[in-house]
Amino acid sequence: LYNKNIYPPYAGGGGFIMSGALAKRLHKASETLELYPIDDVFLGMCLEVLKVSPVGHEGFKTFGIVKNKNSKMNKEPCFYRSMLVVHKLLPPELLQMWDLV
Repeated sequence: LYNKNIYPPYAGGGGFIMSGALAKRLHKASETLELYPIDDVFLGMCLEVLKVSPVGHEGFKTFGIVKNKNSKMNKEPCFYRSMLVVHKLLPPELLQMWDLV
């Protein structure tokens, strides 16, 4: 389905931040491409058209977070304050995180 050897750089996982202006430009770029079944990669393809590269940020924990289950840090809001996107937390863990923050 993809005619190159490697995918373009893309923002993987359940979240990203962009300006409204970039979102509008991406919409227009998306109309120039054939829809690709992997949404993350399709976003990368659109970014490539615009000659924009995604930039990583430590606040995006798309592979989950490492916690010591017995640590008091798990109850500290500061443990979570720099996180923007967190994957692999169960619903009760998400509720606990939001209560702390």
